[in-house]
Amino acid sequence: MAEIIQRDGTWVFDGSTVRITPGLHRSVPLFRQTYGEIAVPLEAVAGVVLEPERKRARLRLRLREGADPLLQATGGRLPDAADPYRLAVDVDRTGVAEYLAEEIRRALLLERIPKEPAPVYLLPGPPVPVSVRSSDGTVSFDGTQVRIDWSDTSERVKRATGPRIIGLGELVRVEWLPNTSQEDGFLRFVTRETVYSNLPPEKDPYALDLWGSTRRDLLTALVATAVTARLPHPSTRPTGVDGATGGDGAMGATWADEAAWATGSAGGAGYEGAEGRYAAARPLPSAGSDHHDVLLRRLRELGELHRDGVLTDEEFARAKAAVLRGF
Repeated sequence: MAEIIQRDGTWVFDGSTVRITPGLHRSVPLFRQTYGEIAVPLEAVAGVVLEPERKRARLRLRLREGADPLLQATGGRLPDAADPYRLAVDVDRTGVAEYLAEEIRRALLLERIPKEPAPVYLLPGPPVPVSVRSSDGTVSFDGTQVRIDWSDTSERVKRATGPRIIGLGELVRVEWLPNTSQEDGFLRFVTRETVYSNLPPEKDPYALDLWGSTRRDLLTALVATAVTARLPHPSTRPTGVDGATGGDGAMGATWADEAAWATGSAGGAGYEGAEGRYAAARPLPSAGSDHHDVLLRRLRELGELHRDGVLTDEEFARAKAAVLRGF
């Protein structure tokens, strides 16, 4: 067994699994501490390198494309410090780090682990239920459906349409981009009806606009990963969908092919349309005066948004249709 213990975390390799435990020091990002321990099976590993830096070194584990739902969901866009597959190594411990790396390389050769993309996810992702409070609202996933509850600072059009509930079977993919000091991020849930939608995240009722605390908003990647782990693996997409890499471990697709696959138009099937930009993906409530009052209130709010110029004619029509379908 090979092991290295650093303030940044601990890596242990027993010949079949690389066990990664984040450190408890305050310098370790909240995302890594929240994600917790990761057990990486050897068959998910593509390689390992020790990268020298100015005052220390960095041990980096490379995974096979398609092996990890975290890398699939984040597309290589996690900040380096938040990447659980990197370990900061003190200069006086580089010898230990190189020994561990060599043990992993030797095992990869002995077990003849392929470097080709994995046909299935080899890591499970975070457990469910998982819930994260972000700058735009709270997003939760229980393994079967996603729920978004908007915050008081969300755009009025989002609050007017109410909580968003999306069944796992409706989802095509999850798109995630972290917010940085240069630009806002987002967490978008793309459904079969919204695959062609081009609304900005701040107005998209299927997206969280990430503009607040980068430390807190980064946790939305937990939900993105948990959902991605339960969606069909990229390798199950029909031929013709581009398998180009979209970052470390992310298998991408051409936009047109992916849209065609998602809507059912690939392979000659009929195109189902994308008219449901504001489609309400929630169960229909039972009839009653309370629901009637809520319906009228939301319609009034949408009417005000339209009169104030916040919503275009097209956006108002779609939002109103979504509210009416929801009731």
